[in-house]
Amino acid sequence: MTTHSTDPRPVSLRQQLGSACPVAEEQFDRVVVEAPLCITVNDQTVSTTMRTPGHDEELAVGWVINNTEMQSRSELAAIERAGASQLRRQGIENPVDTVALEIVEGIDPPVPRAYLTSSSCGVCSSDVVEAAPAPRGPLHTREWNLPLGRILSLVDAMREQQAMFELTGSIHAAALFDAKLEVVTVREDVGRHNAVDKVIGHGFLSGFFPLTNHVLVVSGRVSYEIISKALSAGIAGIVAVSGPTTLAVDLARASNLILIGFARDDRLNIYSGGEKVTS
Repeated sequence: MTTHSTDPRPVSLRQQLGSACPVAEEQFDRVVVEAPLCITVNDQTVSTTMRTPGHDEELAVGWVINNTEMQSRSELAAIERAGASQLRRQGIENPVDTVALEIVEGIDPPVPRAYLTSSSCGVCSSDVVEAAPAPRGPLHTREWNLPLGRILSLVDAMREQQAMFELTGSIHAAALFDAKLEVVTVREDVGRHNAVDKVIGHGFLSGFFPLTNHVLVVSGRVSYEIISKALSAGIAGIVAVSGPTTLAVDLARASNLILIGFARDDRLNIYSGGEKVTS
């Protein structure tokens, strides 16, 4: 995965800056790739997003889940990825990597986005998101709880699988944990929301959906959009290394979703769902 998700770029390395004669060295540094991905549904382009190549099918499915009423794997009739080089050979001008999905009749396709989605912000207009999605299923069962003593270990488990972060230091991660808090998958991407789409898409394509009693762990801040994506997948709670926004907190509380931030350095903040966090 890292072979096509990072690419060397020239860099001037400066060391020993506090000395009388700083050392300069010209070399190459591994830099995370940021490139466009086109998502089509039923032969119509619905989004072009900047992402890190890898697990593109999962990303596309995760994005579509948040923008449709799809409930199960059987409602996704087909999915196919075509690389830019493959499309160029077919005579398509200005090709980009594309994931084409077909969804069954009765499911309204996403409303096309008329702008390029950046890798740092997936919701850029109030015209795009009018209201938070309703959860696809119960976020958690009555007997399920999140043990306080296990929360920081979830962050550690995600960090152990951040291979591209080790190479570049400039990429986000998301991890999905099941009801027993065992890791399901870890995905990395230059965009926070892309990484979340990838783990949600993985769950959907694997056949376990909605993600009741599952926990999402993210490496960055939690925005309104991250909460929205978690709700659309039926996720029970979110644990973040960084903090949330006001809209994220308000939406989490309104939806009874567990929201934990600043989970690092032997501490954490519980913003929502504290009644499901047990000592």
